[in-house]
Parts: sequence; C-alpha cells; structure tokens
Amino acid sequence: MEDMNQIMLARKEKFNEIKAMGKNMYPNDFKPKHKIADIVKKYKKFETREEIIEAAGEEVFSIAGRIMFMRKMGKLAFVRVQDGSDDIQIAISVDGVGEDEFKFFKNYSDLGDLIGATGTMGMTNTGEMTLQVTEWRLLNKTLRPLPDKFHGLTDTEVRYRQRYVDLIMNKDVRETFRKRSQIISEVRNYFAGRDYMEVETPAMQVLQGGASASPFVTHHNALDMPMYMRVAPELYLKRLVVGGFDRVFEIGKNFRNEGVSTRHNPEFTMLEWYGTHMNYHDQMDFVQDLMTTVCEKVTGGLELTYGDVEISFKPEDWARVSMKDAVKKWGGATDADLADEASIRAFAKAKGVHAKDGWSFGFILNECFEELCEHHIVNPTFIMDHPIEVSPLAKLHEGSTTETERAELFIAGREYSNLFSELNDPIDQAERFAGQMEQAKEGDEEAMPYDKDFVRALEYGLMPTGGAGLGIDRFVMLLTNAPSIRDVIFFPHMKAEAE
Repeated sequence: MEDMNQIMLARKEKFNEIKAMGKNMYPNDFKPKHKIADIVKKYKKFETREEIIEAAGEEVFSIAGRIMFMRKMGKLAFVRVQDGSDDIQIAISVDGVGEDEFKFFKNYSDLGDLIGATGTMGMTNTGEMTLQVTEWRLLNKTLRPLPDKFHGLTDTEVRYRQRYVDLIMNKDVRETFRKRSQIISEVRNYFAGRDYMEVETPAMQVLQGGASASPFVTHHNALDMPMYMRVAPELYLKRLVVGGFDRVFEIGKNFRNEGVSTRHNPEFTMLEWYGTHMNYHDQMDFVQDLMTTVCEKVTGGLELTYGDVEISFKPEDWARVSMKDAVKKWGGATDADLADEASIRAFAKAKGVHAKDGWSFGFILNECFEELCEHHIVNPTFIMDHPIEVSPLAKLHEGSTTETERAELFIAGREYSNLFSELNDPIDQAERFAGQMEQAKEGDEEAMPYDKDFVRALEYGLMPTGGAGLGIDRFVMLLTNAPSIRDVIFFPHMKAEAE
C-alpha cells in the first residue's frame, strides 16, 4: 500500500507540474480518425519497410489510446498504444515531434496515460509495423498505475470488482464480452427473421409470477404498496399474446434473491419468447435451431470444448428423454421404483436423495432427476414430460392428470432452457395458483402467488401457444468456454468492499 501511495503521489506531482504550465488537463478537441484494429488489419501482412511505405504512401493516421508499454531512450521512445479495438506500436522521436514535445513526453508520460497520436506508417529494423508519430497529445494524465504488465491482473476478486482494469489488462476478457454482444445480436437477428416482435415488460411487478424463485422486494412510495423485481417476464408476455401479438420475444434482466455461485447471479439476462399454434415439440425444434444457428455464426462450427468436456451441437447429437426415463437411465431406477409415491420414496431414500415429508410423487421424481441425473448429461438433451407439481404454468398431456408438456434443455450438466405448451385453461390455471398458495402456506418461499389478473386474461382467451426461455449468460459461458457466470457479466454482484 505504501508503494502504491508513493507512485500515486509521484503521478500527482507530475499532474500539478503540467497544470502549472497552463495546459488543459482534460482536453476534448483531439479527434482520432482511425481505429487501431483497422490499421493493423490493413498493414500487418507486409513484411518489409518498403512494402508498407509503398502501400501507405503519404497517408496520415490519427489514433487515440492508452499507453500499455514504453521504452524511452535518448531521442526516441517506442510505445505500445491500445484502444478499444487493438494495440499498435508507435515511435515518438525528436526528429518526429520536435525537441520540446519529445522532452515533455519523456518527462511526464507514464504507463496507463491516455494519448492521441498522428503520424505515418513505417517499420522498425526488427520488422514491426510502427506508426511514426509527427504529433502527439496528452489526453488524460492518469493518477493510478496499471497492474504489473508481466503478471497482469489475475486476482478474480479484483477482476470482477474492478472490471474496468480487467478489460484494460486482459485481451481475452475483452474478446469474451465482444462475443457476448455478438451472441445477443445474432439472437435478435434470428427472431427478426421469423417475424417475432421484440417487446418490453415491467421489471417491477405487483406480483412475483412466472417462475418458482425468491423475489427482491421493494416499495413504491407514490402508490404506497410493495412491489417485486421480476423473477420472470412470462405472465406479461402471455398477456400480450392474449392481446393479439402472435409472436413476441424479450431480452431483459430477471432478479432472483438466491445464492451466488459459478452458475447463478442474482441479476441475470433472460431471453423469453412465445408463439401461437406451437406446442412443446415445436419449441424444442425452435430452441435447437436457434442455438445451433447462433453457435455456428459465433464460433464457426457445431463442436465446442467447455472445460474438459467436448460437446456436439450437430443435429444427430441432440436428444429428447422423458424425466422418468432419465431417472431410469442415469439414476438406476426401475419401473417398479417409479410405480407410485411409496416406491419412489423408498428409491430416493436408498439413493440418498432428500425427499421431504409430505412430498408427492412428482416432487420426489423431480428431486431424483436433479440429484442423480443432471450431472451425467453432456450433449444437448431435452428432459421432457415434467410432473404437474413443478410445472404450474404448463399444459397437461391430453388424458393425463400428472404429466405436463414441458421440457428443459441440459448441456454439460447445466440447464439452459425451459419450455412448454402453455396452459390456456383459465379454470385449471386458477386451481394451480390455488395449489401454489397452499405450498406457500407450508413454507415454500418460491411458490407463485395467485395472479387473478392473469387468470382474467386467460378468460378472454389465449390461443394455443408454446413458450420458452433461454439463459443468455449461461449460453455465453458455453460459447466462450467461461468457467463462471461472473466471467460473462460485466459487473457481477459481490459483497461490499472492505473500507
């Protein structure tokens, strides 16, 4: 800490000396004309000084960026400058900028300072493309030093808390977030090409509906009423379908007051969409095509490495398995084990699965799948036909009173998508909400409340509809081989910094 204070004090002294010279410390009149990446892309193919000079001619280049490396010599300084796109070497010399400007650069510039530079293209004796500077400007004399260039910024706590420094120092981190932006852009393109309308629904809601999750609670002062940060946009999106918008989608933030882990952040980005005259089989087809299309555009293929696992997005490697068959395949259950509540409870006990007293067959089956099966799944697999107890918004299979037309997509042991044929029977929906309220009375903090307005909307008539959601953060993790959700969220939630 003492060394840091001394460095910052020295920088502050330089700052004051420059200010005393009458210079504008934060000028805003330098206008760069080029992105460094465009220059590098255009001229990196040349191997000799003659080739690069002939190609560039007398063209003058103007860039702005941060000093990432400096080697100051007698009358020459080699500097590595980085903007938001790439980095390039520049040469500042007495011959190029004059003795006074070179002396000012040599005496007052530090790593991390922001500068503007204008010059022509050239090449060093070692064959490195170099901008020969004819004019330079100090745009921001920074007061805090960058991390050591040899060790970089590796402490994850600091990386997540000071993302701005992480982005400066780590090129691979910048690339991850560029890919995140590209993924979201490709998702939007996919929906636009299929006549879906992008919409926005409330992030603050009167009731926390649409998913089984613990909400963040706030208070609306003007209306003097409690409100909830949304756990899902589902019920509002389906209201729009009732209103006549046949195909809608939303990319937005959800908020769930739950644990923080490599897979979970309390604030996360969800893609959710609804289409009329679709069932859960149609939505499985849709999810598969969406994800494979985006994957191929972003990564260039359909085969991924995630951690130490090889994953195939090829059509023949996608699977669909019922939840009961999954518990038999990966959990070791037999038909007899899944015959009734007593038998599955005995099976769960034998396997060490925690099944609460009072749980019905469906709750225990779902718990057996979560504890015994999820981690075995590698390639994309839809787990289908969830029990009604854990699917309060999904349509029942015709003729069934226990299984719904619902599926979840799992890849490499993680859930990525949840989809179903939407329940559009208002009487059934009202009964399911009533059941959720009973669960809440028994202590289930994630049970949904009774949403009478949504039931009223269903009474006006919801077309046969299929809906689905896809976790954007997890999808980005998969396509960028990021081990933690914090690696794909610019500013993940963390404990307050110690004073």
